[in-house]
Amino acid sequence: MDSLTQAALGAAIGQATLGKRIGRKGALAGALVATIPDLDVLLRVLYSSYDMLRIHRGISHSLLFGVVGALVLSLIFKRTKLFSQVSLIRLWWFNGLCLITHSLLDFCTSYGTQLFLPFSDTRLGIDIVNVVDPVYTIPLLLGTLGGLIIPQLKPNMFRWNAMGLAVSSLYLVFTFMVKMNVNERVEADLASQDIRHTHLLTMPVGAASINWYGVATTDNGIYMKKYTLFPDENESFEFFPQNDSLLGKLTPEVANTMRWFAKGFYTAETVGDTIRIYNLQVDMRGMVLDRSPHAPTKGFFEFVRNDEGVYEYGYGNMK
Repeated sequence: MDSLTQAALGAAIGQATLGKRIGRKGALAGALVATIPDLDVLLRVLYSSYDMLRIHRGISHSLLFGVVGALVLSLIFKRTKLFSQVSLIRLWWFNGLCLITHSLLDFCTSYGTQLFLPFSDTRLGIDIVNVVDPVYTIPLLLGTLGGLIIPQLKPNMFRWNAMGLAVSSLYLVFTFMVKMNVNERVEADLASQDIRHTHLLTMPVGAASINWYGVATTDNGIYMKKYTLFPDENESFEFFPQNDSLLGKLTPEVANTMRWFAKGFYTAETVGDTIRIYNLQVDMRGMVLDRSPHAPTKGFFEFVRNDEGVYEYGYGNMK
């Protein structure tokens, strides 16, 4: 999820695990540690945007990094004056929670997280919450910051912190239940129209998990339909040809990376000498139906053919 949310969760963990020992600084330490996995974005200065497709949410988001990184941080923290009175076990517990919950929270989003690197580069995600969702973030902020800053709440700061964690966690449970309901509705709609699909993807669009999209892959394309918490019979499936053959114009390594990054949920089209790839696993902002041909989402990767006939990587958005 976004860095603010990750920091808010880390602050809540820091307050819960270290607050009684080092006071307010526990929340600050948690916020800082919880953002460490996202420091992989700093590698943009060394790697191309194409290489970053594999690097971001890579090894720094793996469970192995969470366990080993927590131990290394704990050993470092233990040598400082601030944490000298905190046991090594508690520090490892604190750091481990901050790092691993970061990865697990990203796992709840649609982007995909390589949890099992270096043993597997499979990108995992359960697609139950948007990357930015204030409904999840705000309770964490109110629970942690409220107890730390508002004088009237300070005597019960741990209770407020616990409430914030509980409400945000219950929201994830709620979104999971909504996803199960949307899955059932999509399956029923596909069956009623005799659409035989191979894989199914459902994910929320926007905050509060009110709007969802169902994406079903077939042998030659994808079917998409918008869903809401409140059934709407006016919506219908839209078909988009996958055009996988267009990826054959790219090098095998690039083509396989595009398929891997999309987890099979993509379509391609040509615009002049440019190949556009719409990745529905990463970019889901709703169908674009006011152009011809229709597009499954606004964002796209593009490969522009240069004077030497080589396709160069880029990305863009529809206005």
